[in-house]
Formats: sequence, C-alpha cells, structure tokens
Amino acid sequence: MDGLILAAGFGSRLREIAASKPLARVNGVSLLELSLRQLASAGVNRAVVVTGYQADAVEAAVTELRERLDVEILTTRVDDWEKPNGYSVVAGASHLPGEYLLVMCDHLLSTPILRGLANSGSPTRDVTLAIDRQVVSPLIDPDDATWVKMHDDGFIESIGKEISQYDAVDCGAFLAGPGLARAILAAIAEGKSGSLSDGMQWLADRGRAATLDIGALEGGQAWWMDVDDPKAHALAEAQLAGSFALLDGRGEVAPA
Repeated sequence: MDGLILAAGFGSRLREIAASKPLARVNGVSLLELSLRQLASAGVNRAVVVTGYQADAVEAAVTELRERLDVEILTTRVDDWEKPNGYSVVAGASHLPGEYLLVMCDHLLSTPILRGLANSGSPTRDVTLAIDRQVVSPLIDPDDATWVKMHDDGFIESIGKEISQYDAVDCGAFLAGPGLARAILAAIAEGKSGSLSDGMQWLADRGRAATLDIGALEGGQAWWMDVDDPKAHALAEAQLAGSFALLDGRGEVAPA
C-alpha cells in the first residue's frame, strides 16, 4: 500500500511551537514522524511526502527518518507552496500509479481509521473520505473544519469550509486513486482555486466520492484531531499523554 503526506504549507498558526509545522513535536515526536508511523500501522510500505515551505528542513528530517522507519520514503516539492493544497495532491500523486492513503501532516488519526480506509476500495468510487458525524468536540476547531453533506447512500453531496448544511466533518484522511488528481486538475480548468475540496466536489458531482463513517469503527472509539494551533497542540499532548503505542514498533497512535 502507498501513502501520500501533504507537508508543504506555511502553518502560520503553529509558528510559536515550531518554524515548520511538519517538524512540530507532540510529546517529543514530530508530526511528520507521527504521520509516517500512522500510515505504516495501516500497511503502507511506501510514502511520498510533499514539501514546500522550509522544504530543505523537512527533507533533512525525512533523510533521518529513513534510517529508523521501515517505510520507503520519497519526497517531492510542490512548485508554489502558497497555492491551495490540491496542487500538493497532484504533485505527490504523480509518483503513485494506483490507490494510496492520503493524509495531512498535521492530523493525528487512530489506526482503525486508516485501516478502514485501506479496505474501502471499490470500482464505484474514485475516493473515500473518513468522516466524523460528531461535529461538536473539543478536538474539532469549527472555524477551520471542512464540512461534509452526504446523500442517503453515504456518497458526498457537498464539501467545503463554507457550506451551510452538513452532516459530518472531514477527518483529513482519504483512500484515493488516480481519479482524485485528475478531478483537481479538471476543477482548476473550470476556474476553481485548486483546493483538495474542489477536486472532491468535482467527484461528488459525478457520484464518485464516498465516505467512511469513523463512528462505525472500533466500537465508536476511533479518534482523530487536527493539530493546527497552540490550543490544539496542547490538546494533542494531553490526549496522548506520553503514551505512544506507536513507539512499540506497531506504528499505532493511541490516546492514553
């Protein structure tokens, strides 16, 4: 299984924690390493890390991680890291011919979410997005969340930060195939900004964007969070509380 990590952005709201968001540490472990270990716990043995802002520092960290992790790690730079994150998906996906698990470098995800996504492939869709129907939680920042409205069959009707009606929140983890990058490019050709959500909406409009409800996983105990600002960083450290199951060799991230 292949993986793709988006690690190109500026991360302005986490600047007081670290100059580079992927290198910000949660209880001593960088977000970049956490992302790689999370993917490994779901069966990923090759991952592409898309760099941009402070690419040299992030790529140097990848060099060190290659020595310690049992994952083949490639890097690729996005041409302009200030562009929307869909451009990072296109850059990374160009190295991945088949399906891959796609994650944001600043998201913590319990292993059942990624394993559930890894097993969700189907010819009926080009992408499957992990969603959380619990839209109010201390771990969710409503001002930065991406919202999802679904059809009765669980396929996406609309997705975005500004939609007024929604059923769930986007967890920032996907099983994708070549169709996602093509959809982002098609959305750009139609005048969209080039965000990942633009590509997702393009696929949703064609009935090709499905969801995985994390509430149905691990007896409803699957969890995730976006480590996007100092408050979220403090919550992440408390949530994990120094008890990293990921450090026992399995790659898992689990709350204390």
